[in-house]
Amino acid sequence: MKNKLGLFILYLISSFASADWFDVNMPVGVTDISQEVYTLHMAIFYVVVAIGILVFGFLFWSMWRFQKSKNKKPSKFKENHKLEIIWTIVPTLILVAMAVPASITLKNIYDHEAEEGGIDIQVIGKQWYWQYKYLDEQVGSKPLSFASNLTTPEDQWRYNRVDKTENYLLEVDNPVVVPVDTPIRFLITSNDVIHSWYMPDFAVKQDAIPGFINVAKTTINEPGIYRGNCTELCGDRHAFMPIVVKAVAQEEYEEWLEEKRVEAEEVAYLTEKDWTAEELLSMGEEIYTNNCAQCHGADGLGNPGYFPALAGSDIVMNDKTRQTEILMEGISGSMMQSFSEKLNEVELASVITFTKLSWDNDKNGDGEIVLPKDIVEYKEKNK
Repeated sequence: MKNKLGLFILYLISSFASADWFDVNMPVGVTDISQEVYTLHMAIFYVVVAIGILVFGFLFWSMWRFQKSKNKKPSKFKENHKLEIIWTIVPTLILVAMAVPASITLKNIYDHEAEEGGIDIQVIGKQWYWQYKYLDEQVGSKPLSFASNLTTPEDQWRYNRVDKTENYLLEVDNPVVVPVDTPIRFLITSNDVIHSWYMPDFAVKQDAIPGFINVAKTTINEPGIYRGNCTELCGDRHAFMPIVVKAVAQEEYEEWLEEKRVEAEEVAYLTEKDWTAEELLSMGEEIYTNNCAQCHGADGLGNPGYFPALAGSDIVMNDKTRQTEILMEGISGSMMQSFSEKLNEVELASVITFTKLSWDNDKNGDGEIVLPKDIVEYKEKNK
């Protein structure tokens, strides 16, 4: 028995020695605020450890010193008012001493004043992805805007066909790109339910609430890729809306902005192009697979009682205007979200065309298609 106990103790010691305890602690972060929060956290931690050692040390000493075998005759004593006053005042002073630096840190966290040369980024939570608008960067007549969607393949999270990668459920198609050493304000809101934008390396966690704007300000000190999550239960795909921020040098940030402007100009050009049904069908199949098949099925048959079938749908086959409206506006009270910001005009036109020409929906052979310019006209009409 003693040998087994000794082996168990040796196992625990070796485990403690080999463990990377930094993994169980909160991250230091890459912003001044996150480092201030970490310093405060460690200071409070050591205070609590010291209090724990004193309290439990006194407790165990008392249990040993006054055990029944050594004190067969019980002591008689009355209350000690001085001692009671001391053990009331001392903890109060400790709490006040802890509250002062905590209040200073909180004040710094909630300093939301804009700074000269800073960047304002609007963060909009949607079921289930994030949309970002760079309010100070214009692309044409509108602020730079894009959706950030999960890119972890279904073979990892749905079917478990392949091994999960290092960034499982933490990878997106469009990361937020920002310059280092630049004040950034995130203006966080939502257009459906409550989400929460959480970036541990920045010490930022703000709820995204419909109709409200919560502000988080930060300055990133080190280049790198930083990952976070939505931390509010916002629906059945709550786990599938990660946050990825890429901090780069100012020159690289300017190059990225120029790339985004060029992409926007290309989309604007493509909206004026005369597309063929074959071109739209080819592009639309990929868009449908990545965005629609999870609910409506690869065969368009949907899930009765939950997601309507698109194959044989009267709206899909005969009401182009209503189908466009559904994709642009979503359906209130259902899981059908708006795709007006998630997909551009070309992608929206192609996926609508794909549903119209697939699964025997084009039985009459009319070959009706929706052009990107139709989506542009819809947006102009419904501003």
